[in-house]
Amino acid sequence: MNNSQAYNQWAEQYDSNNNKTRDLEAIALRSVLAEREFEHILEIGCGTGKNSVWLKDRCTSLTGLDFSEEMLAKAKSKIPDAHVDFRWADIRQPWAVPDGHFDLVTFSLVLEHIEDIEFIFAEVRRVLRPGGTVYLGEFHPFKQYLGSKARFEMENGDVFVLECFNHHTSDFFAAAKKQGFRCADLQEWTDNDDEHGGIPRVLTMVFV
Repeated sequence: MNNSQAYNQWAEQYDSNNNKTRDLEAIALRSVLAEREFEHILEIGCGTGKNSVWLKDRCTSLTGLDFSEEMLAKAKSKIPDAHVDFRWADIRQPWAVPDGHFDLVTFSLVLEHIEDIEFIFAEVRRVLRPGGTVYLGEFHPFKQYLGSKARFEMENGDVFVLECFNHHTSDFFAAAKKQGFRCADLQEWTDNDDEHGGIPRVLTMVFV
């Protein structure tokens, strides 16, 4: 089973199962982008629309891309707004969206599944307007170093571990810098119930 097939199976329970990483990244995105509005947003890895429901009220158009048909079906049923367009896409290939159109591109728990992030940042540079913003919310590399990976339990009790690639924080910086971006914000997010300041779960970065 590849990642796309796995996410198709995960779609039915993705919004309801216990998932600290999903929930913390949603909090992080809303905090990092709070009180900001955009014209055209491109949401990479929109999934079931967990962040789309918030982003759609802060723009005149939202385009969401994902490689899971079942995840997209959930998003479309949840968000029927006319200014929101959900599309299937394999972001490892050139994106079928216009050049220089978007003033915000977001990634939420996506790039750990992508081996070649230099290609991703090259596509971001192509589709982003001059002066636009890039938001990344990723599973923290520290967690990956300890062996943690995205996974879910199927109905029969089997646990499926998705294919993931380790990217150091410096890898994100290098890929972004190659396309002329600079980091405007970096934050590390720890579980709210961790009273002892443990290893961060989510890393967020904003590039401009």
